[in-house]
Amino acid sequence: MARKAETAGTRGALPVRGRSGVADLIPVLRDHDGKFAAREQKVANFVKENLEAVPAMTIARVAQGADVSTPTVIRFCRTLGCEGFREFKLRLAQNLAVSRQYLHPDHTDAATPAEAPLERVLDAMYATTAALRQQLDPQMLIQAGQRIAGCQRLVAAGIGGGASMLADEAANRFFRLGIAAASASDSYLLQMRAATLGPQDVLLLFSSSGEADATVAAARVARGYGAETICFTRAGSRLARACSLPFGVILPEDPDIFKPTASRYAYLAALDALALTVARERPDQTRENLRRIRASLTAYHGHTDPQPLGD
Repeated sequence: MARKAETAGTRGALPVRGRSGVADLIPVLRDHDGKFAAREQKVANFVKENLEAVPAMTIARVAQGADVSTPTVIRFCRTLGCEGFREFKLRLAQNLAVSRQYLHPDHTDAATPAEAPLERVLDAMYATTAALRQQLDPQMLIQAGQRIAGCQRLVAAGIGGGASMLADEAANRFFRLGIAAASASDSYLLQMRAATLGPQDVLLLFSSSGEADATVAAARVARGYGAETICFTRAGSRLARACSLPFGVILPEDPDIFKPTASRYAYLAALDALALTVARERPDQTRENLRRIRASLTAYHGHTDPQPLGD
């Protein structure tokens, strides 16, 4: 037992055979030289030198290239937590598919003047909002606004950085209009909230991919209980198909990996348009709510100068 514990300790962060392996194989291959058994290290070296080609190779070809036996290749795969060579190849291919632009960056974008980053961000914002404008159906926007204006409760939800920010902003927009609104970005809480919604309620979902399991599952649960399910997401995605009123769009993204995604500006513009639609559906309630908010804030900080009425 002590011998086994010592051997395991020498392998650092490497996964244990037979257990679920790491999701990203590339840093393990890159950063764990010397932590594999001697013959398995030969397989690791060969894979690192032929990353792009290995997913298309047979196990015999990898064994030949590494100058080891096929059982050694299988042991190497299991050291990484894979069931065998087939799972290893699949996982490596998936890693490469999403990692190429980071492993082989485009160096043609030379150093730019100090003001260039702002121009890049604004150009991308204009492009993505222009694409949204062409794809968003005004009649659907009115329909969604009417559903929200007449609802008893609204839950806005999104999983991940941009989507969760949009969910919080949606709750922030709609409570000002007198609507009982809450946001959720935790997957378990989202499922629970979805299960409490009924025919007089709305679930508003945001997802740039439309493939997050948590949002798709929540849409199906809420819709099953009769709630209106509205989403802003990628056209043709699982989430778009799961919702009763989907706003499906295809938005361009800048290939610059260092620049934050521009699609969130488009979704934010769509949310503001929806909030404006809802406000116009219930003008008296909205006007009184905003008046109360301004009055309470003036009493709180003492400023009476002009401020954004919607905020």
